[in-house]
Amino acid sequence: MPELPEVETTIRDLRPKVVGRSFKWVEVGIPRMVRFPSPDAFKAGLVGRTITAAERRGKFLLFPLDHGAFVVHLMMGGALLRMDLKREVLAAAEPTATWMGRQPGKYTRLRFGLDDESELWLVNPRTLGGVWLVDDPAQVVGHLGPEPLDPSFTASKLAERLKGRSAPIKPLLLSQEVVAGIGNIYADESLFLAGIRPERPADELKPAEVKRLHASIVTALNKGVEFRGTSLDDFVNPDGSEGAHQTQLNVFRRGGLPCPKCGTPVVRTFFRGRGTHFCPRCQK
Repeated sequence: MPELPEVETTIRDLRPKVVGRSFKWVEVGIPRMVRFPSPDAFKAGLVGRTITAAERRGKFLLFPLDHGAFVVHLMMGGALLRMDLKREVLAAAEPTATWMGRQPGKYTRLRFGLDDESELWLVNPRTLGGVWLVDDPAQVVGHLGPEPLDPSFTASKLAERLKGRSAPIKPLLLSQEVVAGIGNIYADESLFLAGIRPERPADELKPAEVKRLHASIVTALNKGVEFRGTSLDDFVNPDGSEGAHQTQLNVFRRGGLPCPKCGTPVVRTFFRGRGTHFCPRCQK
């Protein structure tokens, strides 16, 4: 699933290309992916609207409009591609266009035509993504916790979010109400950098460990942004290029390989239904 770094990379790439552009037409291939309003109302309401900004909140892409906001969640296996071709040329090229070794047209669930003749394609093989057209983005993202890359997210803020919680630390990091934007990849990487086992109860972490975890979260996410996201399965950036952060991973999907710090084989297990990776020696 695209997480904060992947969504941040996507929004940064799209911002100079789509801000100021208006929607000319909308095609909905999978109606259930339109979460609000109805698919017909969504199409009618979006056509003619102008994008005034491109932002990110957690794992959501936000496009404020001249009235209301267009919101996108990529979910598992999703990508938002920008196709800078006229529609008739694009249609002819589609059978040979590739996306992570696949044909993007086959998995494109929604298409959006802009007034500069470019298109946005929401590619989502598993059809788990979603789009919204709302008056206020808070209707969709209002439940999210603090942004971990915002200066206001301090070690003290993280300690407040974890205070009195006896749940294991990894599921709490995955909870978007606790901290926005962290998923399986960056939870494993953050916990490794902090030297903390994923099953440790949050309320048993010492202040020094929480401080270390805060710094590790910021480091892991910033590194993900620096390397333009992690492309292990389906994620690509809007131009179809892959991220490079998969070459920088310490433990995620490295089960059985040596820990980069101590050489001990990385353990891969399932914890609370999620594939989880950690070093049994470095993480306590």
